[in-house]
Amino acid sequence: MENKENQINIELKEEVASGIYSNLAIITHSNAEFVCDFVQLLPGLPKAQVKSRIIMTPVNAKRLMRALIENVQKYEQHVGVINESEIPGTPPMNFGTPTTQA
Repeated sequence: MENKENQINIELKEEVASGIYSNLAIITHSNAEFVCDFVQLLPGLPKAQVKSRIIMTPVNAKRLMRALIENVQKYEQHVGVINESEIPGTPPMNFGTPTTQA
């Protein structure tokens, strides 16, 4: 017997389904929220653009962290270990400081 009470119907609109490319994430936080800015940093361009900003509660940020850890582990079990060596001249994935105000 299915429990339809706990099911969520999630809609994925066409303009969102193709995704947004990001090669840099800046994460900041306050006592009430985490702010994740996903940035597109392209060679030869003097300015990087924030392509998407996601704001979430600390609880949901921790859930996202756990889900990412679990999925990276599954990926590496199936495909192989991800090489973390940084490309020279690129900033780290999380160089933001906790300056966001709620």
